[in-house]
Amino acid sequence: MLRILAALTAMVATAAAADPARFVERSVDVHGKTYRYQVFVPADAKGPPAVVLFLHGSGERGGDNRKQLSQGLPPWLEKHMDFPAVVVIPQAPDDTEWTDKADADMAMAALRKSVAEFHGDPKRLYLTGLSMGGYGSWQLAVDHPGTFAAAAIICGGVQPLRDGRDLFVHGVPKGQDPFAWVAKKVGDLPVWIFHGGDDDVVPTEQSRRMNAALVKRGAQVKYTEFPGVNHGSWEKAYATPDLWEWMFAHTR
Repeated sequence: MLRILAALTAMVATAAAADPARFVERSVDVHGKTYRYQVFVPADAKGPPAVVLFLHGSGERGGDNRKQLSQGLPPWLEKHMDFPAVVVIPQAPDDTEWTDKADADMAMAALRKSVAEFHGDPKRLYLTGLSMGGYGSWQLAVDHPGTFAAAAIICGGVQPLRDGRDLFVHGVPKGQDPFAWVAKKVGDLPVWIFHGGDDDVVPTEQSRRMNAALVKRGAQVKYTEFPGVNHGSWEKAYATPDLWEWMFAHTR
């Protein structure tokens, strides 16, 4: 009896000592450079947890490892601390793009390190990003086929914007339709695309054409356009009630 009571006491103490859901800071070395990133760690993962990679927008670039928490998924997580998955939140340096090879490699390195540290399920890796991070999400989906189980891409695009930035999906062969090429490279990845109907930063047509290209290939794609919404469509996107149920229903 005493042994049973001791065992029960230990179990209760272990449960009480379990860490709450939290954001933790980490770093990763890639190509001789150290990058810091954030990770949302759920309170109680039953079995190996799903792992989500989140790519922020242009305004959150820097080296403080804080600004990337200010828009999109991280503020939503702060209001939903019962979220069951690990979320990896890297930060692109100033004046870089997620479509740059260095930034893309860094994001994937942070994802791999987080999967190892937090014992994530390699069959349940998910991808999401907004604006510049939406472009980056298309880039990673193209460059890493078979890695992600599903993706939610918000107000992103494929073609260059008119501001002269190096922000577009790289690798499209000259003379080919970039939307058809990306759709082919993405393959069977389930994608949910979101965009504001009045976006004056990344034209809504970018997502409309990407959706059409995926539909033409018979891909698993959902498309949601928010009428009258400008560029900040991520608030409505991450508040979509069945987004995460849809996403986590897919596995590799």
